[in-house]
Amino acid sequence: MEIKVIDKATSDKISFMTYIVPAFADAYKMNVQDAYFYLKKYGAWDFLNEHWWALHTDSTFYAVRD
Repeated sequence: MEIKVIDKATSDKISFMTYIVPAFADAYKMNVQDAYFYLKKYGAWDFLNEHWWALHTDSTFYAVRD
């Protein structure tokens, strides 16, 4: 069996994306699934996916608010 290793950047991106959705849900009093679908519906998921590198260096407040 071959074990695949992901690079650090991919691992960091996964960590950020899995952190930010529950943070958004908490900030706006939603459940996590509704928060994910809301972010997808209004294009925020794509924005987060594209700009995660800059956003992960800011405070969670700014990433969630923006």
